[in-house]
Amino acid sequence: MKELSKVNSFSTALEIAASIKEKKITVVDAVSRCLAAIEKYDSNILAFLNINAEHAFSKAAEVQKKIDNGENLSPLAGVPIAIKDNISTKGFKTTCASKILDGFEPIYNASVIEKLEKAGLVVVGKLNMDEFAMGGSSETGAFGAVKNPWDTTRVAGGSSGGSAAAVAAGEVSLTLGSDTGGSIRQPCSFCGVSGIKPTYGAVSRYGLIAYASSLDQIGVVANNIEDCASLLEIISGHDEKDATCVIQKPFSFSQRFANKLEGIKIGLPVNYFEKGIDDDTKKAVLAAAKDFENLGAKII
Repeated sequence: MKELSKVNSFSTALEIAASIKEKKITVVDAVSRCLAAIEKYDSNILAFLNINAEHAFSKAAEVQKKIDNGENLSPLAGVPIAIKDNISTKGFKTTCASKILDGFEPIYNASVIEKLEKAGLVVVGKLNMDEFAMGGSSETGAFGAVKNPWDTTRVAGGSSGGSAAAVAAGEVSLTLGSDTGGSIRQPCSFCGVSGIKPTYGAVSRYGLIAYASSLDQIGVVANNIEDCASLLEIISGHDEKDATCVIQKPFSFSQRFANKLEGIKIGLPVNYFEKGIDDDTKKAVLAAAKDFENLGAKII
């Protein structure tokens, strides 16, 4: 799948949004480009379980009108996004990659979907996963296993394998996943993209089909940390529909980026680096720790 490595140069989400704001492209153009990439590449990856082009183009036209009218939506306004198939989404089947829910279409949106639409993002489809999020390879879904875009003989990781693979292949620049015990972080590592499991209580779980409610969190996947941060700013914050969502205000990362990482402590568990770790993995993690140190963090 060498051709797929070229697709990974797909613009970042913030670049797409900037092009829309500068009237270099329209929201419909962005959605069309996204759907064309899915059509071209997804038969080899199976990152998507369903797509609703009619819904996406309708929403794209609505967002474009708001942008043209000068409404200040968000820094990601007009950007296409895809959603893990365990997050309730009106207009899309939500199956958790299970035949038990085959054909089920929710009558309400998860709170994160409401926030995305208010911010002007356009949902284009739902993403493959381990069935009911119970797995670590995205091979247990009832509709086929997700393939790793860099090497389709390998797994994409799980359970949010579709969320990571779709970004890695350049089909979309942003996705939402869910993470209970590594289900965003592990597939992002396998697929070479960026992902965040937010602190529990920072993002509403209302509309997330539960696996382990005391651990589940909806999180973000993108090509880089700036896109992740921008998306997390949108979906985080208080929600009266989720009593465990305790954060009162959405995250704001602009000041953190400006100040780099001074005052931040990062711990590395010593026993993780003694036995059973691949040398390449060890070198990559320690190199990342060195980068954090150079940005002002204290490594312990």
